[in-house]
Amino acid sequence: MIERAPPGVEWQDLARVRRWQFAVEIALPVPWLALSLWLYSGAFWPLGLAASFVFFLCCLRLNHEAIHGNLGLARRWDHVIMHVLSALMLGSNHADAFCHLKHHADTLGAEDHEGHCTSMSFWQVLAYGPRFPVDLNRACWREGGGRWRRRLLVDWGCVAGFATAALLFGPPALKLHLAAMALGQCLTAFFAVWITHQGTEGSGLAGRSQRGVLARLAYLMFYHREHHLFPRVPVSRLPELAARLDAGVAGYAEARMPVVGRK
Repeated sequence: MIERAPPGVEWQDLARVRRWQFAVEIALPVPWLALSLWLYSGAFWPLGLAASFVFFLCCLRLNHEAIHGNLGLARRWDHVIMHVLSALMLGSNHADAFCHLKHHADTLGAEDHEGHCTSMSFWQVLAYGPRFPVDLNRACWREGGGRWRRRLLVDWGCVAGFATAALLFGPPALKLHLAAMALGQCLTAFFAVWITHQGTEGSGLAGRSQRGVLARLAYLMFYHREHHLFPRVPVSRLPELAARLDAGVAGYAEARMPVVGRK
């Protein structure tokens, strides 16, 4: 049985999104995209891959906030953001959204298309990586019904349009960006799912949770246990939520499994 949100924890104040917080979320990927394209255009082009990695991570965070409606926008604008990010990231973010919401509803259960890879070994999940987005798209198309199918088709229309324009008319730097995003899609199962859940089967924990510098370097995406318990709290406020849970819920801190290292 996967743990649920403990009672008596104040979290509603953390869910309020101010305009400046929305602006920060939207802006997070922009400098990394600019840096990667600049690096790809010069003699140090291999370093662009590191900037693309952080860009992909920031886009995952932004898309994640849109999935849960944590940007303070009307729902239609969350979907617009997911469509735009689909083009930039070279994959359907609505397929991710459909499967991520099922992941929350049935974490590591039979209906969890996203989380089933957490039982794999390190090498197995890396080998499975290229198939992971295919499986998410198939699940969304098969189970999502007409509305999700339309969103899926719009995503892939955006991807096809952007990729075609980049390949036919774009500079070499943009073509390298496409290659980096394709690689990122192949590693999503590992970085976005496996490392935050592996080893938690049978523990009852909703996910792993990191503290300290590594959590900051991962743009707070490693506060995964806290996110599962209170998905309406934006990622930027998860450290505050974690502090409240550590201090106010008996046994919470002691049960924590970090993503990397010791507690």
